[in-house]
Amino acid sequence: MINFKQKIAEMIANTIEANKEELETYIEKPKTIANGDYAFPCFKLAKTLKKAPQAIAEGIKEKIKLDETLIEKVEVVGGFVNFYVNKETLAKEVLLELSKTEEYGKSDLGKGQKIIVEYSSPNIAKPFHIGHLKNTIIGHCLYNVYKYLGYNTISLNHIGDYGTQFGKMIEAYKKWGDEYDFTQEPIEKMADLYVRINNLCAEDEKVLEECRETFKKLENGDPYCVEIWNRFKDLSLEEFEKIYKLLGVEFDFVDGESFYSDKMQEVIDILKNNGKATESEGALVVNLEDDGIKTPCIIQKANGSSIYATRDLAAILYRTREYNFDKCLYVVGIEQDLYFKQIFATAKYLGIADKYVKGLEHVSYGLIRLPEGKMSSRKGNFVTTNDLLNETIKKASEIISDRDIENREEIAKKVAMGAVVFNNLSENRIQNQVFDLNAALNFQGETGPYIQYTYVRTKSVVEKAGGVPEIADVNFDVLTDDYSKNVLKLIYNFEEVLVQVTDKNEPSILSRYLIDLAKAFSTFYNENKIIVDDKNVQNARVYLTYAVGQVLKIGAKLLGIEMPNKM
Repeated sequence: MINFKQKIAEMIANTIEANKEELETYIEKPKTIANGDYAFPCFKLAKTLKKAPQAIAEGIKEKIKLDETLIEKVEVVGGFVNFYVNKETLAKEVLLELSKTEEYGKSDLGKGQKIIVEYSSPNIAKPFHIGHLKNTIIGHCLYNVYKYLGYNTISLNHIGDYGTQFGKMIEAYKKWGDEYDFTQEPIEKMADLYVRINNLCAEDEKVLEECRETFKKLENGDPYCVEIWNRFKDLSLEEFEKIYKLLGVEFDFVDGESFYSDKMQEVIDILKNNGKATESEGALVVNLEDDGIKTPCIIQKANGSSIYATRDLAAILYRTREYNFDKCLYVVGIEQDLYFKQIFATAKYLGIADKYVKGLEHVSYGLIRLPEGKMSSRKGNFVTTNDLLNETIKKASEIISDRDIENREEIAKKVAMGAVVFNNLSENRIQNQVFDLNAALNFQGETGPYIQYTYVRTKSVVEKAGGVPEIADVNFDVLTDDYSKNVLKLIYNFEEVLVQVTDKNEPSILSRYLIDLAKAFSTFYNENKIIVDDKNVQNARVYLTYAVGQVLKIGAKLLGIEMPNKM
Protein backbone atom coordinates (compact mmCIF):
# COMPACT_ATOMS: atom_id res chain seq x y z
CA MET A 1 0.00 0.00 0.00
CA ILE A 2 0.99 3.62 -0.45
CA ASN A 3 2.79 5.00 2.60
CA PHE A 4 1.08 8.39 2.85
CA LYS A 5 3.38 9.66 5.61
CA GLN A 6 6.40 8.85 3.49
CA LYS A 7 4.93 10.58 0.44
CA ILE A 8 4.08 13.68 2.49
CA ALA A 9 7.61 13.77 3.92
CA GLU A 10 9.02 13.67 0.37
CA MET A 11 6.76 16.57 -0.66
CA ILE A 12 7.89 18.63 2.35
CA ALA A 13 11.57 17.78 1.76
CA ASN A 14 11.29 19.34 -1.70
CA THR A 15 10.34 22.69 -0.11
CA ILE A 16 12.99 22.97 2.63
CA GLU A 17 16.48 21.67 3.29
CA ALA A 18 15.82 18.72 5.57
CA ASN A 19 16.17 14.95 5.70
CA LYS A 20 12.93 13.32 4.52
CA GLU A 21 13.34 10.33 6.86
CA GLU A 22 13.57 12.69 9.82
CA LEU A 23 10.63 14.75 8.57
CA GLU A 24 8.52 11.59 8.41
CA THR A 25 9.03 11.03 12.15
CA TYR A 26 7.53 14.48 12.84
CA ILE A 27 4.29 13.79 10.98
CA GLU A 28 1.36 13.06 13.26
CA LYS A 29 -2.35 12.40 13.09
CA PRO A 30 -4.64 15.30 14.08
CA LYS A 31 -6.99 14.73 16.98
CA THR A 32 -9.96 16.06 15.02
CA ILE A 33 -11.10 15.09 11.51
CA ALA A 34 -11.51 18.77 10.59
CA ASN A 35 -7.71 19.18 10.70
CA GLY A 36 -7.07 16.60 8.01
CA ASP A 37 -5.58 13.13 7.96
CA TYR A 38 -1.95 14.06 8.68
CA ALA A 39 -0.36 17.11 10.26
CA PHE A 40 3.21 18.36 10.04
CA PRO A 41 4.22 20.50 13.06
CA CYS A 42 6.77 23.16 12.09
CA PHE A 43 7.88 24.02 15.63
CA LYS A 44 10.87 21.67 15.54
CA LEU A 45 12.21 23.49 12.47
CA ALA A 46 11.93 27.00 13.93
CA LYS A 47 15.40 27.06 15.48
CA THR A 48 17.15 25.56 12.43
CA LEU A 49 15.37 27.73 9.86
CA LYS A 50 15.29 30.78 12.15
CA LYS A 51 11.65 31.47 11.34
CA ALA A 52 8.37 31.39 13.22
CA PRO A 53 6.47 28.07 12.88
CA GLN A 54 3.53 29.85 11.17
CA ALA A 55 5.87 31.36 8.56
CA ILE A 56 7.51 27.98 7.92
CA ALA A 57 4.09 26.37 7.48
CA GLU A 58 2.97 29.07 5.03
CA GLY A 59 6.22 28.66 3.07
CA ILE A 60 5.75 24.89 2.78
CA LYS A 61 2.17 25.32 1.57
CA GLU A 62 3.22 27.87 -1.02
CA LYS A 63 6.08 25.80 -2.44
CA ILE A 64 4.68 22.29 -2.17
CA LYS A 65 3.84 20.45 -5.36
CA LEU A 66 0.79 18.34 -4.70
CA ASP A 67 0.03 15.04 -6.36
CA GLU A 68 -3.74 15.33 -6.11
CA THR A 69 -4.20 11.61 -6.67
CA LEU A 70 -2.58 11.26 -3.24
CA ILE A 71 -3.32 14.51 -1.37
CA GLU A 72 -6.47 16.48 -2.16
CA LYS A 73 -5.54 19.66 -0.33
CA VAL A 74 -3.20 21.29 2.17
CA GLU A 75 -4.15 23.84 4.82
CA VAL A 76 -2.17 25.80 7.41
CA VAL A 77 -3.47 26.09 10.96
CA GLY A 78 -1.10 27.89 13.33
CA GLY A 79 2.27 26.22 13.01
CA PHE A 80 0.83 23.06 11.42
CA VAL A 81 0.55 22.03 7.79
CA ASN A 82 -2.51 19.79 7.49
CA PHE A 83 -2.82 17.24 4.68
CA TYR A 84 -6.05 15.71 3.37
CA VAL A 85 -5.69 12.30 1.70
CA ASN A 86 -7.50 11.63 -1.58
CA LYS A 87 -10.58 9.65 -0.49
CA GLU A 88 -10.90 7.53 -3.61
CA THR A 89 -7.19 6.61 -3.54
CA LEU A 90 -7.50 5.65 0.13
CA ALA A 91 -10.45 3.35 -0.62
CA LYS A 92 -8.69 1.79 -3.59
CA GLU A 93 -5.44 1.19 -1.70
CA VAL A 94 -7.10 -0.35 1.35
CA LEU A 95 -9.60 -2.61 -0.39
CA LEU A 96 -7.24 -3.80 -3.12
CA GLU A 97 -4.67 -4.73 -0.49
CA LEU A 98 -7.26 -6.53 1.62
CA SER A 99 -8.57 -8.41 -1.42
CA LYS A 100 -5.14 -10.02 -1.95
CA THR A 101 -4.87 -11.80 1.39
CA GLU A 102 -6.73 -13.31 4.33
CA GLU A 103 -3.91 -12.08 6.59
CA TYR A 104 -4.30 -8.35 6.17
CA GLY A 105 -1.70 -6.36 8.11
CA LYS A 106 0.75 -9.26 8.30
CA SER A 107 4.36 -8.32 7.55
CA ASP A 108 7.99 -9.39 7.71
CA LEU A 109 8.92 -6.41 9.86
CA GLY A 110 10.62 -8.67 12.40
CA LYS A 111 12.82 -10.20 9.69
CA GLY A 112 13.43 -13.29 11.77
CA GLN A 113 14.54 -11.52 14.95
CA LYS A 114 14.07 -13.96 17.81
CA ILE A 115 11.64 -12.97 20.56
CA ILE A 116 11.04 -15.11 23.65
CA VAL A 117 7.82 -14.42 25.51
CA GLU A 118 7.67 -16.04 28.95
CA TYR A 119 4.17 -15.98 30.36
CA SER A 120 1.48 -17.71 32.41
CA SER A 121 3.93 -19.44 34.81
CA PRO A 122 1.45 -20.79 37.36
CA ASN A 123 2.66 -22.53 40.50
CA ILE A 124 2.38 -26.28 40.87
CA ALA A 125 0.02 -27.48 43.62
CA LYS A 126 -1.76 -24.12 43.73
CA PRO A 127 -4.93 -22.92 42.01
CA PHE A 128 -4.60 -21.09 38.71
CA HIS A 129 -5.83 -17.74 40.04
CA ILE A 130 -6.98 -14.74 38.01
CA GLY A 131 -3.57 -13.08 38.27
CA HIS A 132 -2.14 -15.96 36.24
CA LEU A 133 -5.13 -15.63 33.91
CA LYS A 134 -4.25 -12.00 33.14
CA ASN A 135 -0.61 -12.98 32.74
CA THR A 136 -1.56 -15.72 30.26
CA ILE A 137 -3.83 -13.45 28.22
CA ILE A 138 -1.29 -10.60 27.95
CA GLY A 139 1.55 -12.94 27.03
CA HIS A 140 -0.49 -14.87 24.48
CA CYS A 141 -1.53 -11.65 22.73
CA LEU A 142 2.05 -10.36 22.56
CA TYR A 143 3.22 -13.72 21.23
CA ASN A 144 0.53 -13.61 18.52
CA VAL A 145 1.28 -10.04 17.42
CA TYR A 146 5.06 -10.45 17.31
CA LYS A 147 4.63 -13.61 15.25
CA TYR A 148 2.19 -11.88 12.87
CA LEU A 149 4.78 -9.18 12.22
CA GLY A 150 7.42 -11.66 11.13
CA TYR A 151 9.37 -12.16 14.34
CA ASN A 152 10.66 -15.64 15.14
CA THR A 153 8.62 -15.88 18.33
CA ILE A 154 8.94 -18.51 21.06
CA SER A 155 6.38 -18.93 23.86
CA LEU A 156 7.65 -20.29 27.17
CA ASN A 157 5.64 -21.36 30.19
CA HIS A 158 8.05 -21.15 33.14
CA ILE A 159 6.16 -23.29 35.65
CA GLY A 160 6.76 -22.60 39.35
CA ASP A 161 7.68 -26.13 40.41
CA TYR A 162 10.60 -25.57 42.77
CA GLY A 163 11.35 -23.77 46.00
CA THR A 164 10.62 -23.90 49.73
CA GLN A 165 6.87 -24.13 49.07
CA PHE A 166 7.44 -27.66 47.81
CA GLY A 167 9.22 -28.53 51.02
CA LYS A 168 6.05 -27.30 52.70
CA MET A 169 3.79 -29.33 50.41
CA ILE A 170 5.77 -32.52 50.97
CA GLU A 171 5.65 -32.02 54.74
CA ALA A 172 1.91 -31.34 54.51
CA TYR A 173 1.43 -34.52 52.51
CA LYS A 174 3.34 -36.51 55.14
CA LYS A 175 1.08 -35.16 57.88
CA TRP A 176 -2.34 -35.13 56.23
CA GLY A 177 -2.10 -36.74 52.76
CA ASP A 178 -4.17 -39.77 53.76
CA GLU A 179 -7.14 -37.50 54.46
CA TYR A 180 -7.54 -36.50 50.79
CA ASP A 181 -8.76 -38.11 47.57
CA PHE A 182 -6.63 -36.50 44.86
CA THR A 183 -8.59 -38.10 42.02
CA GLN A 184 -11.29 -35.44 42.50
CA GLU A 185 -10.51 -31.69 42.34
CA PRO A 186 -6.79 -32.24 43.02
CA ILE A 187 -5.83 -28.56 42.87
CA GLU A 188 -8.37 -27.68 45.55
CA LYS A 189 -7.07 -30.50 47.76
CA MET A 190 -3.45 -29.40 47.32
CA ALA A 191 -4.43 -25.80 48.00
CA ASP A 192 -6.06 -26.87 51.26
CA LEU A 193 -2.87 -28.70 52.24
CA TYR A 194 -0.87 -25.57 51.45
CA VAL A 195 -3.08 -23.37 53.63
CA ARG A 196 -2.88 -25.86 56.52
CA ILE A 197 0.91 -26.15 56.43
CA ASN A 198 1.33 -22.37 56.18
CA ASN A 199 -0.85 -21.89 59.24
CA LEU A 200 1.25 -24.44 61.10
CA CYS A 201 4.51 -22.79 59.96
CA ALA A 202 3.21 -19.45 61.26
CA GLU A 203 2.58 -21.05 64.65
CA ASP A 204 5.76 -23.12 64.89
CA GLU A 205 9.15 -21.95 63.52
CA LYS A 206 10.47 -25.54 63.84
CA VAL A 207 7.95 -26.74 61.25
CA LEU A 208 9.07 -24.01 58.84
CA GLU A 209 12.68 -25.11 59.30
CA GLU A 210 11.67 -28.73 58.63
CA CYS A 211 10.04 -27.59 55.37
CA ARG A 212 13.22 -25.80 54.32
CA GLU A 213 15.28 -28.90 55.02
CA THR A 214 12.78 -31.04 53.08
CA PHE A 215 13.20 -28.80 50.03
CA LYS A 216 16.97 -29.24 50.37
CA LYS A 217 16.37 -33.02 50.30
CA LEU A 218 14.29 -32.56 47.13
CA GLU A 219 17.15 -30.63 45.53
CA ASN A 220 19.51 -33.45 46.48
CA GLY A 221 17.26 -36.03 44.80
CA ASP A 222 15.69 -37.77 47.81
CA PRO A 223 13.51 -40.54 46.21
CA TYR A 224 10.46 -40.03 48.43
CA CYS A 225 10.47 -36.24 48.00
CA VAL A 226 10.92 -36.54 44.24
CA GLU A 227 8.04 -39.04 43.99
CA ILE A 228 5.58 -36.79 45.87
CA TRP A 229 6.78 -33.71 43.98
CA ASN A 230 6.25 -35.43 40.61
CA ARG A 231 2.75 -36.45 41.63
CA PHE A 232 1.86 -32.88 42.55
CA LYS A 233 3.34 -31.66 39.28
CA ASP A 234 1.50 -34.14 37.03
CA LEU A 235 -1.86 -33.47 38.70
CA SER A 236 -1.36 -29.70 38.42
CA LEU A 237 -0.31 -29.67 34.76
CA GLU A 238 -3.33 -31.80 33.87
CA GLU A 239 -5.65 -29.25 35.48
CA PHE A 240 -3.84 -26.26 33.97
CA GLU A 241 -4.16 -27.77 30.50
CA LYS A 242 -7.98 -27.64 30.78
CA ILE A 243 -7.78 -23.86 31.24
CA TYR A 244 -5.31 -23.41 28.38
CA LYS A 245 -7.56 -25.43 26.08
CA LEU A 246 -10.54 -23.25 26.94
CA LEU A 247 -8.49 -20.11 26.22
CA GLY A 248 -6.97 -21.56 23.04
CA VAL A 249 -3.45 -21.16 24.43
CA GLU A 250 -0.55 -23.43 23.49
CA PHE A 251 3.13 -23.10 24.33
CA ASP A 252 6.22 -23.91 22.32
CA PHE A 253 7.99 -25.02 25.49
CA VAL A 254 6.88 -25.75 29.04
CA ASP A 255 9.90 -25.75 31.36
CA GLY A 256 9.57 -25.64 35.11
CA GLU A 257 12.05 -23.95 37.40
CA SER A 258 13.31 -27.45 38.14
CA PHE A 259 14.57 -27.73 34.55
CA TYR A 260 17.38 -25.38 35.56
CA SER A 261 18.29 -27.21 38.79
CA ASP A 262 21.40 -28.77 37.23
CA LYS A 263 22.38 -25.45 35.62
CA MET A 264 22.47 -23.28 38.74
CA GLN A 265 25.93 -24.21 39.96
CA GLU A 266 27.49 -22.69 36.83
CA VAL A 267 25.82 -19.37 37.66
CA ILE A 268 27.16 -19.48 41.21
CA ASP A 269 30.65 -20.42 40.01
CA ILE A 270 30.76 -17.60 37.44
CA LEU A 271 29.67 -15.01 39.99
CA LYS A 272 32.13 -16.33 42.56
CA ASN A 273 35.03 -16.43 40.13
CA ASN A 274 34.52 -12.86 38.95
CA GLY A 275 34.23 -11.63 42.52
CA LYS A 276 30.57 -10.54 42.30
CA ALA A 277 29.16 -13.18 44.66
CA THR A 278 30.06 -12.52 48.28
CA GLU A 279 28.95 -14.06 51.56
CA SER A 280 26.45 -12.24 53.77
CA GLU A 281 25.12 -13.88 56.94
CA GLY A 282 25.90 -17.29 55.45
CA ALA A 283 24.08 -16.60 52.15
CA LEU A 284 25.63 -15.73 48.79
CA VAL A 285 24.63 -12.32 47.43
CA VAL A 286 25.53 -10.00 44.57
CA ASN A 287 25.96 -6.36 45.58
CA LEU A 288 24.24 -4.10 43.04
CA GLU A 289 24.87 -0.64 44.51
CA ASP A 290 27.02 0.27 41.49
CA ASP A 291 23.91 -0.35 39.41
CA GLY A 292 21.82 1.97 41.57
CA ILE A 293 20.06 -0.90 43.36
CA LYS A 294 20.43 -0.83 47.13
CA THR A 295 19.04 -4.32 47.76
CA PRO A 296 21.51 -7.11 46.93
CA CYS A 297 20.47 -10.10 44.83
CA ILE A 298 20.51 -13.32 46.87
CA ILE A 299 21.64 -16.29 44.78
CA GLN A 300 22.02 -18.97 47.46
CA LYS A 301 20.47 -19.33 50.90
CA ALA A 302 22.50 -19.90 54.04
CA ASN A 303 21.55 -23.61 54.07
CA GLY A 304 22.92 -24.00 50.53
CA SER A 305 19.56 -24.26 48.77
CA SER A 306 18.71 -22.25 45.68
CA ILE A 307 16.30 -19.37 45.31
CA TYR A 308 14.15 -17.92 42.48
CA ALA A 309 17.00 -15.68 41.36
CA THR A 310 19.42 -18.59 40.97
CA ARG A 311 17.03 -20.39 38.68
CA ASP A 312 16.12 -17.28 36.67
CA LEU A 313 19.78 -16.46 36.10
CA ALA A 314 20.42 -20.05 35.02
CA ALA A 315 17.48 -19.71 32.63
CA ILE A 316 18.94 -16.52 31.12
CA LEU A 317 22.31 -18.21 30.60
CA TYR A 318 20.62 -21.24 29.03
CA ARG A 319 18.44 -19.14 26.72
CA THR A 320 21.35 -17.11 25.38
CA ARG A 321 22.96 -20.35 24.26
CA GLU A 322 19.88 -22.29 23.18
CA TYR A 323 17.88 -19.52 21.48
CA ASN A 324 20.30 -16.65 20.75
CA PHE A 325 17.40 -14.26 21.42
CA ASP A 326 17.07 -10.61 20.48
CA LYS A 327 14.45 -9.98 23.18
CA CYS A 328 13.33 -12.00 26.16
CA LEU A 329 10.08 -10.69 27.61
CA TYR A 330 8.96 -11.63 31.11
CA VAL A 331 5.23 -11.10 31.60
CA VAL A 332 5.05 -10.84 35.40
CA GLY A 333 3.10 -8.63 37.81
CA ILE A 334 4.32 -5.14 38.65
CA GLU A 335 4.98 -6.14 42.27
CA GLN A 336 8.07 -8.00 40.99
CA ASP A 337 9.58 -4.85 39.48
CA LEU A 338 12.51 -4.64 41.93
CA TYR A 339 13.22 -8.35 41.56
CA PHE A 340 13.63 -8.10 37.79
CA LYS A 341 15.84 -5.04 38.12
CA GLN A 342 18.06 -7.16 40.36
CA ILE A 343 18.04 -10.13 37.99
CA PHE A 344 18.79 -8.09 34.87
CA ALA A 345 21.56 -6.16 36.64
CA THR A 346 23.11 -9.41 37.87
CA ALA A 347 22.82 -11.03 34.44
CA LYS A 348 25.43 -8.71 32.97
CA TYR A 349 28.00 -10.28 35.32
CA LEU A 350 27.45 -13.73 33.80
CA GLY A 351 29.77 -12.96 30.90
CA ILE A 352 26.98 -12.95 28.30
CA ALA A 353 26.94 -10.60 25.32
CA ASP A 354 25.62 -7.09 25.93
CA LYS A 355 22.82 -7.61 23.37
CA TYR A 356 21.28 -10.28 25.60
CA VAL A 357 21.31 -8.05 28.68
CA LYS A 358 19.70 -5.22 26.70
CA GLY A 359 17.11 -7.65 25.34
CA LEU A 360 15.81 -8.61 28.79
CA GLU A 361 12.53 -6.84 29.54
CA HIS A 362 9.99 -7.06 32.33
CA VAL A 363 6.49 -6.62 30.88
CA SER A 364 4.67 -5.75 34.07
CA TYR A 365 0.95 -5.48 34.73
CA GLY A 366 -1.30 -4.28 37.52
CA LEU A 367 -3.44 -6.33 39.86
CA ILE A 368 -6.77 -7.74 38.82
CA ARG A 369 -9.45 -8.12 41.43
CA LEU A 370 -12.98 -9.33 41.68
CA PRO A 371 -15.43 -7.04 43.50
CA GLU A 372 -14.74 -9.16 46.62
CA GLY A 373 -11.12 -7.96 46.73
CA LYS A 374 -7.57 -9.24 46.45
CA MET A 375 -6.84 -12.96 46.70
CA SER A 376 -4.08 -14.89 48.42
CA SER A 377 -3.44 -18.62 48.03
CA ARG A 378 -1.41 -18.55 51.24
CA LYS A 379 -4.41 -17.43 53.27
CA GLY A 380 -6.91 -19.45 51.26
CA ASN A 381 -9.21 -16.59 50.17
CA PHE A 382 -8.83 -17.05 46.43
CA VAL A 383 -11.11 -17.42 43.42
CA THR A 384 -9.89 -19.89 40.86
CA THR A 385 -9.71 -19.18 37.14
CA ASN A 386 -11.67 -22.37 36.57
CA ASP A 387 -14.58 -21.07 38.66
CA LEU A 388 -14.43 -17.67 36.97
CA LEU A 389 -14.46 -19.10 33.44
CA ASN A 390 -17.27 -21.54 34.20
CA GLU A 391 -19.37 -18.78 35.77
CA THR A 392 -18.79 -16.56 32.72
CA ILE A 393 -19.83 -19.36 30.35
CA LYS A 394 -22.95 -19.96 32.44
CA LYS A 395 -23.84 -16.25 32.35
CA ALA A 396 -23.22 -16.03 28.58
CA SER A 397 -25.48 -19.05 28.05
CA GLU A 398 -28.26 -17.30 29.98
CA ILE A 399 -27.88 -14.12 27.91
CA ILE A 400 -28.25 -15.92 24.56
CA SER A 401 -30.74 -18.55 25.76
CA ASP A 402 -33.71 -16.94 24.00
CA ARG A 403 -31.98 -16.66 20.61
CA ASP A 404 -32.78 -18.99 17.74
CA ILE A 405 -29.26 -20.19 16.97
CA GLU A 406 -27.54 -23.53 16.58
CA ASN A 407 -24.52 -24.63 18.63
CA ARG A 408 -25.58 -22.38 21.50
CA GLU A 409 -23.15 -24.01 23.94
CA GLU A 410 -20.16 -23.44 21.64
CA ILE A 411 -21.21 -19.84 20.98
CA ALA A 412 -21.62 -19.22 24.72
CA LYS A 413 -18.03 -20.40 25.26
CA LYS A 414 -16.71 -18.06 22.56
CA VAL A 415 -18.68 -15.12 23.94
CA ALA A 416 -17.56 -15.88 27.50
CA MET A 417 -13.90 -16.24 26.55
CA GLY A 418 -14.17 -13.09 24.42
CA ALA A 419 -15.51 -11.23 27.44
CA VAL A 420 -12.74 -12.45 29.75
CA VAL A 421 -9.89 -11.93 27.30
CA PHE A 422 -11.01 -8.48 26.18
CA ASN A 423 -11.62 -7.33 29.74
CA ASN A 424 -8.04 -8.22 30.64
CA LEU A 425 -6.67 -6.36 27.62
CA SER A 426 -9.02 -3.39 27.47
CA GLU A 427 -6.95 -1.03 29.63
CA ASN A 428 -3.28 -0.16 29.90
CA ARG A 429 -1.65 -3.26 31.37
CA ILE A 430 -0.11 -1.30 34.27
CA GLN A 431 -3.52 -0.26 35.60
CA ASN A 432 -5.20 -2.22 38.37
CA GLN A 433 -8.53 -3.69 37.30
CA VAL A 434 -11.71 -5.08 38.76
CA PHE A 435 -13.32 -7.86 36.74
CA ASP A 436 -17.05 -7.17 36.66
CA LEU A 437 -18.78 -10.11 34.98
CA ASN A 438 -21.93 -8.23 33.99
CA ALA A 439 -20.01 -5.32 32.48
CA ALA A 440 -17.67 -7.67 30.58
CA LEU A 441 -20.64 -9.45 28.96
CA ASN A 442 -22.43 -6.25 27.91
CA PHE A 443 -23.16 -6.53 24.17
CA GLN A 444 -23.51 -2.74 23.91
CA GLY A 445 -20.47 -1.69 25.91
CA GLU A 446 -16.81 -1.50 24.97
CA THR A 447 -16.40 -5.24 25.39
CA GLY A 448 -15.35 -8.42 23.65
CA PRO A 449 -18.98 -9.43 22.98
CA TYR A 450 -19.57 -6.03 21.33
CA ILE A 451 -16.73 -6.67 18.88
CA GLN A 452 -18.03 -10.20 18.27
CA TYR A 453 -21.55 -8.86 17.73
CA THR A 454 -20.27 -6.28 15.23
CA TYR A 455 -18.40 -9.01 13.34
CA VAL A 456 -21.55 -11.16 13.22
CA ARG A 457 -23.45 -8.15 11.87
CA THR A 458 -20.92 -7.74 9.02
CA LYS A 459 -21.37 -11.44 8.19
CA SER A 460 -25.14 -11.04 8.14
CA VAL A 461 -24.99 -8.02 5.82
CA VAL A 462 -22.70 -9.81 3.37
CA GLU A 463 -24.97 -12.88 3.37
CA LYS A 464 -28.08 -10.76 2.70
CA ALA A 465 -26.26 -9.13 -0.21
CA GLY A 466 -25.60 -12.53 -1.77
CA GLY A 467 -21.94 -12.77 -0.77
CA VAL A 468 -18.73 -10.77 -1.19
CA PRO A 469 -18.64 -9.00 -4.58
CA GLU A 470 -15.59 -9.27 -6.82
CA ILE A 471 -13.10 -6.50 -6.14
CA ALA A 472 -13.20 -5.69 -9.88
CA ASP A 473 -16.87 -4.79 -9.44
CA VAL A 474 -16.18 -2.23 -6.68
CA ASN A 475 -16.31 1.46 -7.64
CA PHE A 476 -14.07 3.15 -5.09
CA ASP A 477 -15.50 6.62 -5.70
CA VAL A 478 -18.69 5.47 -3.94
CA LEU A 479 -16.74 5.33 -0.67
CA THR A 480 -15.77 9.00 -0.41
CA ASP A 481 -18.30 10.09 2.22
CA ASP A 482 -17.00 10.86 5.70
CA TYR A 483 -18.51 7.72 7.28
CA SER A 484 -16.82 5.44 4.76
CA LYS A 485 -13.56 7.37 5.02
CA ASN A 486 -13.44 7.04 8.81
CA VAL A 487 -13.72 3.27 8.47
CA LEU A 488 -11.14 3.11 5.68
CA LYS A 489 -8.62 5.19 7.63
CA LEU A 490 -8.87 2.80 10.56
CA ILE A 491 -8.39 -0.24 8.33
CA TYR A 492 -5.42 1.48 6.64
CA ASN A 493 -3.81 1.99 10.06
CA PHE A 494 -4.13 -1.65 11.18
CA GLU A 495 -0.51 -2.68 10.64
CA GLU A 496 0.73 0.51 12.30
CA VAL A 497 -1.41 -0.35 15.33
CA LEU A 498 0.20 -3.80 15.54
CA VAL A 499 3.66 -2.22 15.37
CA GLN A 500 2.70 0.09 18.24
CA VAL A 501 1.65 -2.97 20.28
CA THR A 502 5.15 -4.45 19.93
CA ASP A 503 6.92 -1.11 20.40
CA LYS A 504 5.26 -0.70 23.80
CA ASN A 505 4.37 -4.33 24.56
CA GLU A 506 0.88 -2.96 25.14
CA PRO A 507 -2.07 -5.13 23.98
CA SER A 508 -4.64 -2.48 24.95
CA ILE A 509 -3.59 -0.48 21.86
CA LEU A 510 -5.08 -3.26 19.73
CA SER A 511 -8.18 -3.73 21.88
CA ARG A 512 -8.96 0.01 21.77
CA TYR A 513 -8.42 0.02 18.01
CA LEU A 514 -10.96 -2.78 17.54
CA ILE A 515 -13.52 -0.85 19.59
CA ASP A 516 -12.90 2.25 17.45
CA LEU A 517 -13.33 0.21 14.26
CA ALA A 518 -16.52 -1.42 15.53
CA LYS A 519 -17.94 1.99 16.47
CA ALA A 520 -16.95 3.54 13.13
CA PHE A 521 -18.65 0.69 11.30
CA SER A 522 -21.78 1.08 13.42
CA THR A 523 -21.97 4.76 12.41
CA PHE A 524 -21.34 3.86 8.76
CA TYR A 525 -24.05 1.18 8.97
CA ASN A 526 -26.57 3.57 10.51
CA GLU A 527 -25.85 6.43 8.08
CA ASN A 528 -25.45 4.52 4.81
CA LYS A 529 -28.00 2.02 3.58
CA ILE A 530 -26.01 -0.93 2.30
CA ILE A 531 -28.52 -3.17 0.51
CA VAL A 532 -29.83 -0.85 -2.22
CA ASP A 533 -31.08 -0.99 -5.81
CA ASP A 534 -27.97 0.68 -7.21
CA LYS A 535 -25.56 -2.23 -7.68
CA ASN A 536 -22.50 0.04 -7.84
CA VAL A 537 -23.32 1.53 -4.46
CA GLN A 538 -24.20 -1.83 -2.92
CA ASN A 539 -21.04 -3.58 -4.13
CA ALA A 540 -18.80 -0.89 -2.68
CA ARG A 541 -20.56 -0.75 0.67
CA VAL A 542 -20.81 -4.52 0.99
CA TYR A 543 -17.11 -4.90 0.24
CA LEU A 544 -16.26 -2.31 2.88
CA THR A 545 -18.49 -4.22 5.32
CA TYR A 546 -16.65 -7.42 4.47
CA ALA A 547 -13.32 -5.64 5.01
CA VAL A 548 -14.38 -4.51 8.48
CA GLY A 549 -15.36 -8.08 9.36
CA GLN A 550 -12.00 -9.40 8.19
CA VAL A 551 -9.98 -6.91 10.22
CA LEU A 552 -12.14 -7.42 13.32
CA LYS A 553 -11.64 -11.18 13.02
CA ILE A 554 -7.87 -10.92 12.52
CA GLY A 555 -7.47 -8.41 15.33
CA ALA A 556 -9.62 -10.43 17.72
CA LYS A 557 -7.64 -13.58 16.93
CA LEU A 558 -4.42 -11.74 17.77
CA LEU A 559 -5.95 -10.75 21.11
CA GLY A 560 -6.86 -14.40 21.66
CA ILE A 561 -10.59 -14.15 20.87
CA GLU A 562 -12.54 -16.44 18.55
CA MET A 563 -15.41 -15.01 16.50
CA PRO A 564 -18.78 -16.79 16.38
CA ASN A 565 -20.64 -16.80 13.07
CA LYS A 566 -23.99 -16.24 14.81
CA MET A 567 -25.01 -14.59 18.06
